[in-house]
Amino acid sequence: MLDYLELETRLQEITAKVAEMVRFTQFDIHQKAGDLDIVTSNDLAAQHYLQKHLSELLPESGFYCEEENVRQLDREYVWVIDPIDGTANYARGIGECCISVGLLHHGKPVVGVVRCIFRDDVYSAIAGCGARKNGQPIHVSDRPFKAGLFCTAMCLYTKEHAALCNEIIFDAYMKCNDVRRFGSCAIELCYLAEGKCELFFELRVFPWDYAAALLILQEAGGMLRGFADEELRFNKPTALVGANNPENYRILADIVCRHMKQICTCPF
Repeated sequence: MLDYLELETRLQEITAKVAEMVRFTQFDIHQKAGDLDIVTSNDLAAQHYLQKHLSELLPESGFYCEEENVRQLDREYVWVIDPIDGTANYARGIGECCISVGLLHHGKPVVGVVRCIFRDDVYSAIAGCGARKNGQPIHVSDRPFKAGLFCTAMCLYTKEHAALCNEIIFDAYMKCNDVRRFGSCAIELCYLAEGKCELFFELRVFPWDYAAALLILQEAGGMLRGFADEELRFNKPTALVGANNPENYRILADIVCRHMKQICTCPF
């Protein structure tokens, strides 16, 4: 049995090195699948650093990473990595960007660390041991839906779904307090975990965006589910619905399902 506490401690040290490296290093920007999807040279450098040092930490582990099509999901332990979540923010010097690393054991998250790049904030969790920010316990808020802040996005890379997203966002907005868009799924889920917001929806999210933050949110008392209330898997993109408590989750999930009722299965 692995010592998850020791793994989490080492993971925090490794991600601290990565944050320092990308914070102070110049970078080039390249397009990936199109003009809207960018990658920086520091995304790639950060991923290579993480793969090297996490392989040394857990030699038999596999990797599932955003960059360079790294897919090794058949291992007992798998590191799910987004070297820079919120690359567009990072490229512009906007603070909402982070390094996100989750460790899966037989497909279940057991360790998660999300480290902000331009701030010293680090969120972490071990399965069954609660969630922390900078070493201090965190928990979701107890605000009701009508007082909740709603974090969401407009499905940037598949803009043909923007109208559907807009309908969902407007419906939820009319019932909650207000809407926020920070540009990093991992950070938004950590904000939900520490009680800064109460609601989350995004139509198309990849596992590296949420693997670490899912565990942090769950350990902080919150909920996060996939398309049509599915338990989250880590092998494909999915819709995400999250909230600070079951009642708020059900209200938001009902709104999402009502607008997506014409879709019988997740189109992603």
